[in-house]
Amino acid sequence: MGIVENGRRRGRPPAFDRAEVLERAMQVFWASGYEGASIAMLTQAMGISAQSLYAAFGSKDALYREAIEFYRTTIGGFAARALEEEADAFNAVARLLRDAAITFSRTGGTPGCMIATPSAGATATELVDLGRRLRAESIDKIAERLERGVADRQVRGDADCAAWSHYIAAVVQGMAVQARDGASTEVLLRLAEITAQSLSALRP
Repeated sequence: MGIVENGRRRGRPPAFDRAEVLERAMQVFWASGYEGASIAMLTQAMGISAQSLYAAFGSKDALYREAIEFYRTTIGGFAARALEEEADAFNAVARLLRDAAITFSRTGGTPGCMIATPSAGATATELVDLGRRLRAESIDKIAERLERGVADRQVRGDADCAAWSHYIAAVVQGMAVQARDGASTEVLLRLAEITAQSLSALRP
């Protein structure tokens, strides 16, 4: 974790932990969206001055992008781990669904998913495009894992991996929305289980 000097003109500048302030910024953006998160809200949550924010991150836009990346490698990293660590394609997708249910309903602060339920305003075009690209990448990774399952003869050779990956991603995104609306862990886990059972249609 990098230690960054909190820029002040007088006296010795105190340092702050970049990962710690990024986590706080992430929570603000996640709860309020890009446009809803003011610099005042961010600096208060991060415990640094506006001057320090701009000195360390460059801009609000850059801070948001770094906060998104921080989310992907921390709370949101469950999906990549499930797809990479499980040897069986069905176990990988079932774990992804199960971990999504638990993560979306139990994370501190705002429930759901920072990427699956974006809140960047319509005027933040580049950031909207970023969210779309990240969601598309997630769909592609699911498709790639299913295709690997085809190569390993775990998945039927005639399976439409692209269509199934869109279906699975739609369920995950739906769980994120329902979690934000207050759905319990038990409800989301049941949804994950039903979806995982539907994958039996892909078995050879």
